[in-house]
Amino acid sequence: MIKNILIMAANGQISRLIENQILNDDQFANVHLTLFLRHQSRLAQLAKNPRVTLIEGSLDRLDDVKKAMVDQDLVFIGVVDHSKGSQQTQNVIAGMKAGHVQRVIYTNVLGIYDEVPGTFGKWNKATIGNGLPSALKSDQLLEQSGLDYTTLRLPWLNDRDVKYQLTHKDETYVGVSGSRKSVADVVLKIIADPDYLKNDSVGIADPDTAGSDRLVY
Repeated sequence: MIKNILIMAANGQISRLIENQILNDDQFANVHLTLFLRHQSRLAQLAKNPRVTLIEGSLDRLDDVKKAMVDQDLVFIGVVDHSKGSQQTQNVIAGMKAGHVQRVIYTNVLGIYDEVPGTFGKWNKATIGNGLPSALKSDQLLEQSGLDYTTLRLPWLNDRDVKYQLTHKDETYVGVSGSRKSVADVVLKIIADPDYLKNDSVGIADPDTAGSDRLVY
């Protein structure tokens, strides 16, 4: 099992679900978390936990990213890269290579491969279209990086319980919405078994929302 895990954008809702599970589930008792965020005061309640290291920094600054990568086994990035030229993804890749870190999980969005069908697919593209080029480039950069990567193409999120269906890069996306708990569940499975979904770009959504033309909360 992975021992040292770096979570970047560590104050996000999905990141916090993952952190809570790791710190409270005996399965992950030997895992140490490094939590990277812009303002570590937002996670002040974890500052005294011996299994947690808080690091302030920005994905936009390569030096910050490199410092966070020291001695890590796996990196989870809990934010979608909408930076110009996907610079954040470039920083992560460069930082991982400098720190000799091989395994990465990066969140992304549905629709980067025109894989979302029907009316909802058209609505999704019209709604988030400006962010799709950088998101697509992020996935492409990871695929070409030589790292062991998993891209998670997320649905429109809700706070329901765990229920999801995975689709792969060349498959039609199933569903339109899904839960943050479901995304966290996939990440935790990868942490438990780093070969799971290795070198794949994966769609995740609640199959019960398939065919819907609107968001499901």
